[in-house]
Amino acid sequence: FFNFGNPAEPEPPSGEEQKAKEPETTSAKEEYEPDAVEKMFSFFFGKPEEEPFGLKRFGKDRFPEQYPATVDEWAEPLEGDDEDVAALRPLLKNTNMEFRKLQLTYSASKQGWDAYKFHQYVDRKGGALVVCTTTENPSVLYGGYNPKGWVGYGEARGSIAAFLFKQNSDGSSNNNDGGDFTKLRKVGGPGLAQMDYPEAGPSFGADSLVIPLGSSNNNPKMARSKLGSYYERFADGTNSLFGKGKSQVQLRDLKVYHGVYEEGEYIPFTDAEPFSLS
Repeated sequence: FFNFGNPAEPEPPSGEEQKAKEPETTSAKEEYEPDAVEKMFSFFFGKPEEEPFGLKRFGKDRFPEQYPATVDEWAEPLEGDDEDVAALRPLLKNTNMEFRKLQLTYSASKQGWDAYKFHQYVDRKGGALVVCTTTENPSVLYGGYNPKGWVGYGEARGSIAAFLFKQNSDGSSNNNDGGDFTKLRKVGGPGLAQMDYPEAGPSFGADSLVIPLGSSNNNPKMARSKLGSYYERFADGTNSLFGKGKSQVQLRDLKVYHGVYEEGEYIPFTDAEPFSLS
């Protein structure tokens, strides 16, 4: 009616006819819905490229250490891992060292309980895993992951991916996932994950796990821990990596593991980071 000579529009199909014509597939909208910023970008510049200028996009798979440490997943041992490395490999899930061969670069019992010896063997080698045992519990492993390594310039090196760990002597895990370790994440942001002083050994935060390796009181094997300010406490509130009421302990052994790099291969974090945020 009132079509003024225009051809009549066909009637819309009934509900049953419409369903019969619709393919039984998941729509693109259900699979992915771009946000408002992406829609605006696409309107002016077209659909975003998967790899603009040949560069892969930012993400956890490509840059895992831009995210807090994984505490409920564990890495699988690599072919060629010896017994000691295979026991530590699970800790490295979602780190830059997960799929890289490891080498023992410093052993206090061999190279000496000395801060200067420590830096001689660990500086400018990239991220590292610190492992220690105590005289009280020689079969339990303690330590931490330092994603930025050391250079010995007296700076605080930040990383949100840093963590501390304790092996559970009964095989349980405070993360409730069946792992053999409990991992404690960095808290309060990435800053001060590692205090890199040339006159001292590894120091996770100012007090979370500190191994001075100095001659103070003629006790270079002393280590201390106070959790909460830089690294999280245990689930039950324990505020020392070494257990309740154990803010200071005697170490039996101290080792550092680094990744293996081929000759000429780029090693990250081998210089000062004055403007580092993570």
